[in-house]
Amino acid sequence: MSSNPVAETIASLMPRAKEELTELVAFKSVADFGQFPKSESEGAASWIAQALLAEGFQDVALLDTPDGTQSVYGYLPGPEGAKTVLLYAHYDVQPPLDEDGWTTPPFELTERDGRWYGRGAADCKGGVIMHLLALRALRANGGVPVHVKVIAEGSEEQGTGGLERYAEEHPELLAADTIVVGDAGNFRAGQPTVTITLRGMTLVRVRIDTLQGNLHSGQFGGAAPDALAALIRVLDSLRSEDGSTTVDGLTGDSGWEGLRYEEEQFRKDAKVIDGVQLIGSGPVADRVWGRPAVTVLGIDCPPVVGATPSVQASARALISLRVPPGVEAAEATKLLQAHLEAHTPWGARVQTEQIGQGQAFRADPSGAAYSAMAEAMAVAYPGRQMQYAGQGGSIPLCNTLASLYPQAEILLIGLSEPEAKIHAVDESVSPEELERLSVAEALFLRNYAAS
Repeated sequence: MSSNPVAETIASLMPRAKEELTELVAFKSVADFGQFPKSESEGAASWIAQALLAEGFQDVALLDTPDGTQSVYGYLPGPEGAKTVLLYAHYDVQPPLDEDGWTTPPFELTERDGRWYGRGAADCKGGVIMHLLALRALRANGGVPVHVKVIAEGSEEQGTGGLERYAEEHPELLAADTIVVGDAGNFRAGQPTVTITLRGMTLVRVRIDTLQGNLHSGQFGGAAPDALAALIRVLDSLRSEDGSTTVDGLTGDSGWEGLRYEEEQFRKDAKVIDGVQLIGSGPVADRVWGRPAVTVLGIDCPPVVGATPSVQASARALISLRVPPGVEAAEATKLLQAHLEAHTPWGARVQTEQIGQGQAFRADPSGAAYSAMAEAMAVAYPGRQMQYAGQGGSIPLCNTLASLYPQAEILLIGLSEPEAKIHAVDESVSPEELERLSVAEALFLRNYAAS
């Protein structure tokens, strides 16, 4: 990285950043309080509030949002007449999944092979640290040249919409000229990237019932309708022979204009086993950024170990459907529910329930903030120009912010490059990416103030 005072300051702060990320990762802040104590999330929120206070933020508050979680807010005033920038991250994390499958404990930040491992290290506790590093570097080198608002959400991974509803009820709170969402990531490590599209999402739970109770498969199998078999047929109807998503009435022919995603690179990023084919057709970028994609997230049925020779009376599944910009999430939900009901065989009883939803998002990259970020990233990543990419995941708050503040520019950056393995076992963050993106954010704030 070319030498400049901001970069030098952030380099000197990296040991402190590791210590702080270690403290923050240690909180088991999964916002599903049936799995993890609420006190763990509250502890993480309090940690962030104290960090903001230590940086001179005013009006620091733990916001009780309607879904029963807390978001952390703070305001750092800049020079009179300066622009206002909102910096976003979230401190809640996905469950660790198979804790025994982790190489090192998921809630203990561990350095290995040049990366820092731990749940939330990249998604998105590392984003909180990124914002702090950028602001500290500016304070040490002439001051922060804009008004800064920070919001750290407590339930983004659950999709329960607490912060969205709070923002709608208090629209003045997060108002800003530009919003930097620190919950995306570079296309790959070392390639500075701003995400300009997000797919929306709907979550639907389906239950199929066929019998009043389980039956002996020897006595009744062959004529008794098996609910698990019916569910398998329903789930299989959601994909065509090549694996493309097929929901009746849902168009799936959208394309992606921009950065290309080579198939071999995708196979490497996704760690596809040799000989296994990718699903779908057309360019990979179309498939993961521009088209609907269905995923069966879980099935309630007997585990193999301990299973009995029974015909199953009922079975359930949780289904995720990602939808690209231009497709209304509510309409996609209706189509998915209608499809599940229409494809249930044998007259089995079927119930569907929507349990989460978020709209797709598309940013306008033509404004001053994008120019300021491109200049900043070119310095933070010498020899590399900023690229635009899509992201298959959803950040529901983006649409709420775009609706509340239609004049604000929204930029999505972050630490979730492919090697980070967010949401998976052995999630990690590259400290080099954390350092470079912190430099980029600091320089962006300075460039944007002058634009």
